[in-house]
Amino acid sequence: MERLAIVAHLKEGSEARANALLDQGVPFDLAETGIARHNIYVSASEVVFVFEGHEVEWIIDRLIDEPFHPKLQGALDEWRSIVDGMPRISRERFTWELPSKHDAVTLSGVAGQGRRSR
Repeated sequence: MERLAIVAHLKEGSEARANALLDQGVPFDLAETGIARHNIYVSASEVVFVFEGHEVEWIIDRLIDEPFHPKLQGALDEWRSIVDGMPRISRERFTWELPSKHDAVTLSGVAGQGRRSR
């Protein structure tokens, strides 16, 4: 499972508009894409879209480039109006998770060390 983040700087004063766009919901069916998890973070100056799934970067490329998703293309146009500059792709370099009780039993000797991605 890979994770990918798209980080975009918001134009000054656009945080409320970003939240309003997010309140409209995701402009495509996440379950049909192969995306396993999707999170969005908003601050006063940035929005971060985090996607998780197998070969997630390819999934996102296909979604953005596919002309047959008019709802998604419309949403991207709305985001472009409040994003300052080009969004940046950020690839995961570190993850830590507290092992579950199941991990502690099946991974004897590893309990408490967590997991780390490349």
